Parts: sequence; C-alpha cells; structure tokens
Amino acid sequence: MTNSPTSLNAFDYLKLDDLEQIVLTEAQRRRHTNRIADIYPDEGPLRRELYPKHIAFFKAGATHMERAAIAANRVGKTWGIGGFETTLHLTGDYPKWWERRRFDHPIEAWVAGDTGQTTRDIVQDALMGPPGSLRQGLIPRKAIIGQPTGRPGLTGAFDTARIAHKTGGTSLLGFTSYDQRRQSFQGTGKHVIWLDEEPPMDVYSECLLRLMTANGLMLCTFTPLLGLSDVALMFLPSLAPEMDRTRSG
Repeated sequence: MTNSPTSLNAFDYLKLDDLEQIVLTEAQRRRHTNRIADIYPDEGPLRRELYPKHIAFFKAGATHMERAAIAANRVGKTWGIGGFETTLHLTGDYPKWWERRRFDHPIEAWVAGDTGQTTRDIVQDALMGPPGSLRQGLIPRKAIIGQPTGRPGLTGAFDTARIAHKTGGTSLLGFTSYDQRRQSFQGTGKHVIWLDEEPPMDVYSECLLRLMTANGLMLCTFTPLLGLSDVALMFLPSLAPEMDRTRSG
C-alpha cells in the first residue's frame, strides 16, 4: 500500500443533501438499531450510484493510506464517509458491494474532532448516538459491548468503547480531540484513524506514526476553514504554485 495521500473535493459536485437523511427514515426513527444498513442501497431514490464521489473515496482506500474528503458543509462527510467507513472496519460487517480495503480481524481505532465538545456532538453522535441516547448511531446496537468509558470533565463524552467484530473478537474505539495536543495522540499502533475537521500538522503527523506498524488507514473529513494550510496542501498540491505566484506578485 502506498502512503501517498488522495483527496476528494466536493464543493461543486455533490447535489444531494447530507447523507444523514438516508438513515433517518420513519422506520429507523422507531428502531434506531441498525442505521448503517440503510446507507448506499442498491435501488431507490437514494441508491448508491448517485454518490460516485463517496464511492470513489472508499475505493481509493485499496491503494492509499491517507485520504481526505475536503468539502463544503452538509454534503455527507461525517455520516456518509467518515462514520460509515469507520463503522465497517470496527465491526468487520462489510456490505456485499464493498471491494475496498477490509480488515479480517478486530481493530484499534481513534476518532477525533477539534475539541472535546465537537467530538462528542458530531463524531460520537454519528457513531454511537447523541448524549443520553447510546446505540442510536451508525454502529449497530448489538455491536456495542457494555457501557463506554466516559471522558473526564465533559458530560456525556466517551473516552473508549468496545465494539463486537464479526470474527468474534472485540475492536477498541478511542475518542480524542486536537485540543488535547499532540501528546494525547502518542501511544500504540492503530489500524484506523478518522479525523473529522482539519487537524494541526503536528497532530496529523503523530497519527501517521500510529498507523505505520499496522499498515493502517487515515480518513480525513473536513471543510478547509483554515485556507491552504499545510494539511490541506498535502492533499491539494496543485494549488500551491498558484498561491506562491500570488504571493510573489
């Protein structure tokens, strides 16, 4: 697998609403047990073929360790890309159409946002459900083992969760945030790291180190609110010369 990054720009091609709407059908509002099963169906008005850029992102995981969905808000980055793929790897329960990178064993994963609060309210919400409503996110209810451990000092926020893997083992899911600084991202190797919102370069670099030993996957989903930052330019190198010419002029 190559370490070369790849990116998907979604500013001008995603015409459908946030993919979260796929998992909020009336039936799922009643059940709240297996929302991920409703994403990317074979047929219907929300069929998979209508999301070519999302599918291209998944496919790129077969050859790229680092991937980024750099897009405007409300185009499905969190639920339809980062949350969806992270859930598949944690559970090992891949859909039949998934011809991309697979793990045939339990994994260790990190997910992170820019602050503890946004990690809780966006990333944790997508995977596990909103605070007070555990097991109402993308990870199926039956796959969440016991009660996740809480993050000290932040009501309703999780620190770690255990997720049942299809093989019979247990995947470990850790929640963290950039405001805990680079040191909090040190530790053992990880198989998957999902960074929702653009990270500082030192955090990104530390996460890459955690993935090296496991030949893991880096998933980034963010709107480039920081402009052409060092992290953004890694995935959009063609914009660097234009920026340099502008500066020199």
